[in-house]
Amino acid sequence: MQPVSEDGRPIPWRTPISAPYFDAARVGRLILQRCPRDGFFAHPRQRCPTCLGDDWEWQELSGRGTLHSFTIDRVGHDPALAKECPLVVILVDLEEGPRIASRLVACPPEEVRIGMPVEVAFEDLGPESLIHFVRCDSGSV
Repeated sequence: MQPVSEDGRPIPWRTPISAPYFDAARVGRLILQRCPRDGFFAHPRQRCPTCLGDDWEWQELSGRGTLHSFTIDRVGHDPALAKECPLVVILVDLEEGPRIASRLVACPPEEVRIGMPVEVAFEDLGPESLIHFVRCDSGSV
């Protein structure tokens, strides 16, 4: 059974592969795996999909990026997140190149625009896990 936070939201699984990500998030740092041969970025996974290597390096990223795309969940398709609707689900192009999926906070849905600057922040969901979310570059959480 997947762990849940005190308010009922699902918590991502912490695995040996993802542990460095969660450890860095705990101190406010965004890191992703990067293949040392082809530069492919990934969010914790076993092998590089380009070369099948498994000797990832962890690279710290600024967390700053540009909103690439978004959708707004006004219904609450995930019952655990329904109370947070409207929920803005986004794709962000980070300054260093990789694209990540996240949710946008600290920005009214009617003000969301493709191309707007955003930055990653973290939310503590318990002793073993944090999740990243994204906020408007000038927003505060």
